[in-house]
Amino acid sequence: MSSFKSPVDTAKAISKTAGAKNSANIVNVILLSFLAGAYIAFGGLLAIVSSAGMIKAGAPLGLEKFVFGAVFPVGLIIVVLAGSELFTGNVMFMVMGVLDGSASIGGLAKNWVLSWVFNFVGALFVAYVIAFMGGLCPTDASVPAYAITAKAIAVAEGKVTMPFTVALIKAIGCNWLVCLAVWLANVSDDAIGKIVGIWFPIMAFVTLGFEHSVANMCFIPLGMFLGAKGVTWTTIIVNNLIPVTIGNIIGGGLFVACIYWYTFLKE
Repeated sequence: MSSFKSPVDTAKAISKTAGAKNSANIVNVILLSFLAGAYIAFGGLLAIVSSAGMIKAGAPLGLEKFVFGAVFPVGLIIVVLAGSELFTGNVMFMVMGVLDGSASIGGLAKNWVLSWVFNFVGALFVAYVIAFMGGLCPTDASVPAYAITAKAIAVAEGKVTMPFTVALIKAIGCNWLVCLAVWLANVSDDAIGKIVGIWFPIMAFVTLGFEHSVANMCFIPLGMFLGAKGVTWTTIIVNNLIPVTIGNIIGGGLFVACIYWYTFLKE
């Protein structure tokens, strides 16, 4: 018996999952969205800690970016294997479901709004309570671990000063790869296959420096809590989360869901 699905069967499985998400209990969606935001934030914190100080120590830029990207996928691995509601993945699921008739526009809107909002709550919880209050990012510049704080601040400042169009385009590339990671996880019927399928596309998008709305819900507020310059709730939302969310919808909705629905499921 095969341990993986064909592309057509994978598309059917994605559509079936969209139908389940369409009729899911609202309280469950809220709780699972909170968890997904927290899981992605954990991956983001791991990436910051793992790569902090590498450039100052003389490591090549490409290696620093690769280390950052290589550990980040733990977040999506937990999201997929443990079960939770991640906005960026739901872009693909719900667009595929609406096109295939297993989900409604209303169900899509409910799912996207709830998952986006409570992903934000989960990511903020990890950024403020676990990272900031928990002392993961020390404020004493004389200690070696301050490299973690400096990295977090630099990440946040870079994201809110990015031009709108650049953030949008980087977000398209991001969720194209994120939704491919979720797609590959659905291809496999065993845990190891799912992990491998997730790791490569997620490592690629993070190493390439693309923009993930839910990850940024942790990265940028954490920088703000630590005193990053020019980072306010307004710049977080207007300068980053709005263009990045739009780009994530285009990347996952158009380049994955629409094209694969048309090629594999459209009668």
